[in-house]
Amino acid sequence: MYRTHTCGELRIENVNKEITLSGWIQKIRNLGGMTFIDLRDRYGITQLVFDQNTHPELATKTQELGREFVIKITGLVAERSNKNNKMPTGDIEIIVNSFDILSKSEIPPFTIEDESDGGEELRMKYRYLDLRRKPLQDALILRSKMAQKIRTFLTDNDFLEIETPFLIKSTPEGARDFVVPSRMSDGKFYALPQSPQVFKQLLMIGGFDKYFQLTKCFRDEDFRADRQPEFTQIDCEMSFVERDDILNLFEKLAKYLFKEVKGLDFTEDFPRIPYDEAMEKYGNDRPDMRFEMLINNVSDIVKGQGFKVFDDSEYIGALCAKGQAIYTRKQLDALTKFVRRPQIGAKGLVYMRCNEDGTFKSSVDKFYSQEELKKWADKLGATAGDLILVLSGDKLKTLAGLSELRHEMGDRMGLRDNSKFAPLWIVDFPLFDKNEETGELHAMHHPFTSPKIGEEHLLDTNPENIKANAYDLVINGSEIGGGSIRIHDTDMQKKMFKILGFTDEEAEKQFGFLMGAFEYGAPPHGGIAFGMDRWTAIFNGTESIRDVMAFPKNNAGRDIMIDAPAEIDKKQLKDLSLKVDRE
Repeated sequence: MYRTHTCGELRIENVNKEITLSGWIQKIRNLGGMTFIDLRDRYGITQLVFDQNTHPELATKTQELGREFVIKITGLVAERSNKNNKMPTGDIEIIVNSFDILSKSEIPPFTIEDESDGGEELRMKYRYLDLRRKPLQDALILRSKMAQKIRTFLTDNDFLEIETPFLIKSTPEGARDFVVPSRMSDGKFYALPQSPQVFKQLLMIGGFDKYFQLTKCFRDEDFRADRQPEFTQIDCEMSFVERDDILNLFEKLAKYLFKEVKGLDFTEDFPRIPYDEAMEKYGNDRPDMRFEMLINNVSDIVKGQGFKVFDDSEYIGALCAKGQAIYTRKQLDALTKFVRRPQIGAKGLVYMRCNEDGTFKSSVDKFYSQEELKKWADKLGATAGDLILVLSGDKLKTLAGLSELRHEMGDRMGLRDNSKFAPLWIVDFPLFDKNEETGELHAMHHPFTSPKIGEEHLLDTNPENIKANAYDLVINGSEIGGGSIRIHDTDMQKKMFKILGFTDEEAEKQFGFLMGAFEYGAPPHGGIAFGMDRWTAIFNGTESIRDVMAFPKNNAGRDIMIDAPAEIDKKQLKDLSLKVDRE
């Protein structure tokens, strides 16, 4: 028997009990006549005691031990004289009477503790060691609990968990596909699914009514903190539903997870904000509503005063940072440098302080009188002690910059507390996104998204202005999931493909199987997909989804632990009828 208990299980009521534990050595402290070892497994840490006076041979043998050795011990549970109230097992210790080394360890390349001295790349190279750290173990335990709760909720609501294939046909869904050559079909390729979109629609046509799965999806796109080439999606679809049916049910799922996983009880309905309003007030379609600091369009009150930067701008927007008039010139210069970064691309930053004596101090004082500056304060509801920050330029670019500036000020002011949650729905997205250079229309979500009810006729006359019957769930400035009511009518789907630039032949080649299925009676249907990794990261209070994945890729899309992607040998290439052209 390797253990009678885990390393996180023993308590004061177990005193005088003979036990057996196994685990990894966390720390060794040799204090002369006594040696103390912290023994760790995923359940916790227990202190072991080796007494030179009672077991001199054991105390001597501990000199062979090192960090991360795996050992098995037997001993007697005793009450600690110096209790540690920071550990669940801190009231007891084990007086060891025998131990065996189960596995030796080299010196780890970084400390395996909550706060490690290893950089991210080093820890990813030795991910199997990094996974021994409590923060990562807690994150994956949280992920497992969330998966179990999701399955329970959906199963209790009559959803069927059905798997869909990973080897499919390449279809244009926004990002690049990962492709897989087929040995049996010379010169042809499978693609890994960016989502199970088409298959879940086919399941609705097949009559399954309610489907879900926790499935891997694959997208060959640029990386950032909340993206990975492979990720997990909570994929769901329902038949005979309208938008509100889906929003109401999956809001219940979100509230259920908040309650069961985080112990938070959301009794009020989540806000539902139209896309256009979100863009005007927050500068993006995934607003962080843990704090106010709304964007205000001040174009009407700042133009026409001789300040050419404003007069020549399409749009001028402003934020009010409450209580931040204390910002020094050095701090304001740092903010100016922040908005000038290539990611934002602003040419500069205008500011105005609301002084305690009722006067105003602005970086453009020479163009604006105190009376004019007061209009700025009135427009933004600014009072004494507040700081107003202004950006100008192209509307969409300026709104994006103000969104970034809003988040930066929220961080600086401590308003983005990861222990607080502000969920909401974004609705009424545009159906199409226009490429300003080419004039081409692209589906903002995907080509199977239905127009908003009552706007279907605009497909023939004014498709640019159609709203989509689509929706996103946003939590703390992160898009957790999104979906739509799908097109289930063949003629409407053909119109959609035509607007998106597909010829009849291209549409048939790419999606003929789906169009054919529509001919045999497709129910009205819709669904939603949530990012399991993002949702877990939000609940875990971490910025990067890598922190809640067991074996993630780095920023270059590489698994540096197993060295992938890697070259394959010539025989494999030959079997696949492939040749690598380095040029």
